[in-house]
Amino acid sequence: MTRIWQWNRPVTVREVLEDLQQERSIAYTTVMTVLDNLHQKGWVRREVEGRAYRYTAVSTRAAYSAALMNEAWAQSDNPAAALVAFFGMMSPEQRVSLNDAIRMVQRDSPLPAPPEEGEGEPEPS
Repeated sequence: MTRIWQWNRPVTVREVLEDLQQERSIAYTTVMTVLDNLHQKGWVRREVEGRAYRYTAVSTRAAYSAALMNEAWAQSDNPAAALVAFFGMMSPEQRVSLNDAIRMVQRDSPLPAPPEEGEGEPEPS
């Protein structure tokens, strides 16, 4: 998946194989099997081109990472504590990115403003 995400375009088994072989010895059939497994799991889609397939990522690496974080957070018996622990592990640069992301989300879908004093409270009888 890393190669497919990095290239951000449809790739063939041969292209992935040649790139991986720069780092280690690997068989064509191994790469083909992995890409086929990724296709069967729904991580990539493929289109026939001549006698080969071209594989494309179904989602971005960022979306995949977000799904993993959401899944881990959802499995916590104390989500607030899990977030505090997670934020505590972040580097200063990651905290800046987190603050930027929060600002973007708030800008795109602002939370409702808290009620003003006296608003939303029942009238005294």
